[in-house]
Amino acid sequence: MSKKENKYTNSLIRESSPYLLQHSHNPVNWLPWGEEALSRAKKENKLLIVSIGYAACHWCHVMEHESFEDEVIAKFMNQNFICIKIDREERPDIDHIYMQAVQLITGSGGWPLNCIALPDGRPIHGGTYFTRDQWLAVLSQIIEIFKQNPTKAEEYAESIVNGVKSREKIIPNSNDEKFVQDDINRIFEIWKPNIDYTKGGLKHVPKFPLPIGFQFLLQYYFKSKNKDALQAVTTTLDQMSNGGLYDQIGGGFARYSVDSDWKVPHFEKMLYDNAQLVSLYANAYQVTKEKLYKNVVVETLDFIEREMTSSEGGFYSSIDADSEGKEGQFYLWRYDELKTYLNERSNFILDYYNASEAGNWEDGKNILFKSLSDSDFAQKNNIPENQLEQQIIEIKKILLHERNKRIRPALDDKILTSWNALTLNAFLDAHKIEKERNYLEVALSNAYLILEKIKMPDSRLNRTYKNGESKINAFLDDYAFTIKAFISLYQATFDEKWLNEAMQLLDYTIKYFFDNQSGMFYYTSELDQDLIARTIEITDNVIPSSNSQMAINLHKLGYYFPNNDYTEKAKTMLSNVKDQAIRGGAYYANWSILMDLIVNEPIEVAIVGSDYDRIKNEFDDYYLPNVFFSGGKTEGNLALLNGKLIEDQTNIYVCKNKECNLPNKNIKEVLNQIL
Repeated sequence: MSKKENKYTNSLIRESSPYLLQHSHNPVNWLPWGEEALSRAKKENKLLIVSIGYAACHWCHVMEHESFEDEVIAKFMNQNFICIKIDREERPDIDHIYMQAVQLITGSGGWPLNCIALPDGRPIHGGTYFTRDQWLAVLSQIIEIFKQNPTKAEEYAESIVNGVKSREKIIPNSNDEKFVQDDINRIFEIWKPNIDYTKGGLKHVPKFPLPIGFQFLLQYYFKSKNKDALQAVTTTLDQMSNGGLYDQIGGGFARYSVDSDWKVPHFEKMLYDNAQLVSLYANAYQVTKEKLYKNVVVETLDFIEREMTSSEGGFYSSIDADSEGKEGQFYLWRYDELKTYLNERSNFILDYYNASEAGNWEDGKNILFKSLSDSDFAQKNNIPENQLEQQIIEIKKILLHERNKRIRPALDDKILTSWNALTLNAFLDAHKIEKERNYLEVALSNAYLILEKIKMPDSRLNRTYKNGESKINAFLDDYAFTIKAFISLYQATFDEKWLNEAMQLLDYTIKYFFDNQSGMFYYTSELDQDLIARTIEITDNVIPSSNSQMAINLHKLGYYFPNNDYTEKAKTMLSNVKDQAIRGGAYYANWSILMDLIVNEPIEVAIVGSDYDRIKNEFDDYYLPNVFFSGGKTEGNLALLNGKLIEDQTNIYVCKNKECNLPNKNIKEVLNQIL
């Protein structure tokens, strides 16, 4: 690195976050969030600039280049403010608070997130991306107000803090709520007009995948057999996997599409999107047996193993949208490149992927996307579908090889506990439909990384892991998704170790996160440093909310152990948000999944005997969202398995309301009882 590039070095150089390190040579005297920054602000009576982003964020890079690398801007910031840089993925608790503040101030939010706050951290102004001139003007105006009218600044800060505290305030529901099938039907009927049945997803732009929403629709279809619900799922999955949102050459999905057709992606790839989409496509394959869905699962996990997996079995956070200073540069193709690399097959593939000499995007470049299904394209070109499939496999290998010669986008190589747990779960879901691959081994490797490197002896988790060090006390989503993953790992292996680990983590969260007054969980532990507000996360978004997942965990573990306190807590949590869940569509979908599990009470299936693994694998061919599996070679320690081992036999027991049918060896007969 040249001396010019290293002209400045600030305190972020000691951090491990790739996003913070990106800013470590800015002329801005950035500090990480912590006691040093907050104490200095109070001592020097300076306003705070709290600037939040993440490594794969395109507009974060733009603002850094335009403003934070500008020496004039940096000098003004350093003289008048204490400047704090935050990686939102490391500190979602801080991001959540300041995002809510900016949404109250401006009516919208996003990243980069830039908030100006009083020395004690209470926000008084903020926004997202600012041009250089806008940023300098805003800072100058706020400094003037702070100096000339501190009382006004104080009053404004207080009103914003009160707004943040009230935004997700939970009013406990004292009613003895009953959940019925009509409630679930209403959820779908209210949601249905917002579904785009032509292009998939919801009827707005930009389009985000929102996988948890379509998981609910799939589960709703399982019992209701409502064809509109299934169509909403299949249309969305078909259109996403055919579009530019999906990396047609290397596998994996971009974060969102800027258009209504899923054609033009915002090119960053996030681990959490790809993990949840693998699970969704795997579940949809169980329902439909659509080969495209299995191909997407395999290609996406190939991408994750190839580009986002550490030697220790951890999964990296994201891949940048930009390379060589341009958004999407790594993924785009010129017409002449395709002609050169593919020779006589080029015309065929240009048609298949909608590439043209003029380009279908900016600067004469092409985003590869499909307009036709493979069967329709094969018919149009009068070639057998299996021959088309083989040609596409060969072409993808050629183009992937050529693409790998390019300068790669930056990789955010920190390992986040919650996102790793989602990915662990994805590999387990994929294992159900592709048993000959090593997906179960990958999931187990990741689970042991969490146990050995991230979990502490007292059952406390850390948020991040990198370079052999885990740090930052974990947040509720870290616990929620790790518990979910460990329950799934038990269901895949029947090793009770994983259920016991899940229960230990659940009891830890009840001790340190649970709010007895509301019946919900705080996002932060009571061991954490106090922020200006202690929030309760209830709304599902691109990732399900931590409270909705904790409620499902309580419900499931309440069956496995059994524990009425767990199941009653889950019902109380759902009661608190019942009205929002019925009206909230995709943004309360995980709550709706829980409602469906309560209405359509889970069936417990026990498989006991030496042949348990083969039988369990046969059940994996089916989508059975309301079945809780248990079993093993022996009876183990679960109450449900007690007395169910018959020597030299492997039997299947179907149980409901703690009552079990007679043992059965015929899987088809058992499925008839379940389906």
